[in-house]
Amino acid sequence: MESYLESIRKQFEYYKSLGDKSFRQLNDELVHQSPGKDSNSIAVMVRHLEGNMLSRWTDFLTSDGEKEWRTRDLEFESPESWNMESLQSHWEKGWNCLFEAINQLSDRDLERIIYIRNQGHTVVEAINRQLAHYAYHVGQIVYLSRQICPNEWQSLSIPKGDSATYNKDKFSQEKQRRHFTDEYLREEDKK
Repeated sequence: MESYLESIRKQFEYYKSLGDKSFRQLNDELVHQSPGKDSNSIAVMVRHLEGNMLSRWTDFLTSDGEKEWRTRDLEFESPESWNMESLQSHWEKGWNCLFEAINQLSDRDLERIIYIRNQGHTVVEAINRQLAHYAYHVGQIVYLSRQICPNEWQSLSIPKGDSATYNKDKFSQEKQRRHFTDEYLREEDKK
């Protein structure tokens, strides 16, 4: 089970890094663009993610994940005053709350029951629920970022047309056990 906590931490880091890399390709104005009147901008998605993370991960083991102080509906109103610096500050605040909570967990906690809107989850179920939710929204952020990026988009994965070269390199290496994000996150640290 310790490998579960290590794996989940790396997966959250991976999805955070996808957002980080997307933001580097944008500017203050672009984060407020949305594809339609009923669609969310990147700023709105970040605001929602921050609100969700603060609610779910504050006192993770001891209080309901839907905090009374959360104003979820407000999360979907555009934060017009946000620029890239404030967007990234809110992004970091949510992720810091998440990582602080995850880093305090031990394998003994994984079968404990916690609640989200009075619905019981094991800690593993609650973590998996949030991982899926964040991956969903980070995917939206990456997709929208790519659509509105004014410059040539810097791929966040294997660029189109490079799969054969990428696979050739991978299959030329010895088999080994490691987390799929290890190489990706090391590359991120170099930047």
